[in-house]
Order: sequence, then C-alpha cells, then structure tokens
Amino acid sequence: MKNAVNWFEIPVKDYNRAKQFYTTVMDSKITDHHMPEQNIKYGMFAYDDDNNGVGGAIIEGEGQTPTTHGATIYLNGGENLNIALAKVEANGGKVMMPKTDIGTFGFIAQFIDTEGNRVALHSIM
Repeated sequence: MKNAVNWFEIPVKDYNRAKQFYTTVMDSKITDHHMPEQNIKYGMFAYDDDNNGVGGAIIEGEGQTPTTHGATIYLNGGENLNIALAKVEANGGKVMMPKTDIGTFGFIAQFIDTEGNRVALHSIM
C-alpha cells in the first residue's frame, strides 16, 4: 500500500528561528541541506526512509510564503500529544485548537508556528 503523502515542505521566513522551533517542539533533529546556488535554506525532518516513511522539510527561499490558509499538515505528536503541544507557546507559537479527542483515531491539535503557518499535531494519546 502506498502512502497518500510522500513529502511535505513548510515555508519559513527565518530558517534558524523555524529550525529552533521545530526541533524543540517535535523533539527531533532537522538536518541542513541548503541549496546555495538557488539561495534556498532547507532542513529535513528526521524520517524512516527505509520503511517508506513520510518525510518533510522546512524551506526558506523566494516564493516560500507561510500561510494559515490551504492544506493542513499533521505532524507526528509522539506518544502523548500534550508533550509537544506544551512546547508550542513556550517557543513562540500559538495554539489555535487545543488537544481534541477524535475517538478511535486519537487526538489532534492545531497551532500557528513562529513563521505564520497553521500546522497540526496528531497522536494516539
């Protein structure tokens, strides 16, 4: 079975600020893969490439505009969504939808990141 999503990119205005925010909130490493010839700063979230894991990145460059409109990206909130969600506002983001029970599918929450993107979290607990 194929994943519906292969890759995502979150546009950012300030790469270093966004990298700090996401590494702290997600408790995960972001690896730099900048493209200086195109004047692009690029950082990849950790993902399991060996098992067809969905991966993604933050990207700063011309035409990359953060937004609260459009598709919603749900990041893995870990085993307990409260842990990641508690770090959002402490690190410059704003919780827009608190932890919400979605029945047998677990829990979701939405926030605005330091760059102005609406992003969501999902976890089983």
